[in-house]
Amino acid sequence: MSRRFIFLSVLLAAFSGTTVGHAQDADASGTWLTQAGDARVKISKCGGGICGHIVWLREPMDTATGQPATDSKNPNPALAKRPMIGLPLFSGMQPASPNKWSGQIYNADDGSTYVSSVTVTGAESLRVEGCVGALCGGETWTRAGR
Repeated sequence: MSRRFIFLSVLLAAFSGTTVGHAQDADASGTWLTQAGDARVKISKCGGGICGHIVWLREPMDTATGQPATDSKNPNPALAKRPMIGLPLFSGMQPASPNKWSGQIYNADDGSTYVSSVTVTGAESLRVEGCVGALCGGETWTRAGR
C-alpha cells in the first residue's frame, strides 16, 4: 500500500509561530482529500484545537497480506498493529493565528511525529506546509465533505 500522502505531509510539516489563543475565522472541520487523492482525513475540533484521522484510503488493503493496511512502520510493536483507517495524524494542533493551527503530524512511513501546521486557505482548501531539515514545501488538500 502506498503511504505517499502521509510521507508528503511529513516532508511538508510546518515550523510555525507559537502564538496561541486566536479566534479562528475559518472552520477546518470536515473531511479533506489529500493532494494526491489517495486518502481522506476527517478533521474535527478537540481540546481547543483540531484533530485529524484517516477515514478513507484509495488502497485500504495491504497487498502483501491481503488484510486491512496497518501502521506497520511504527517502531512500537503494539502500535504497529493499528489499522490505517482511523489512524490519528494530527496531535496537539492548537490555534496559532487566524485560520491556522500548529502542532504535530504523524508519518506512518517511518513511525515518527514531526512539527506541523495547517491553514484553511479557502472554503474548500486546506494548506499543509512546513520544513523537515532544509526541505520546505506544502500541499493543498481539498474539502471532500463536512
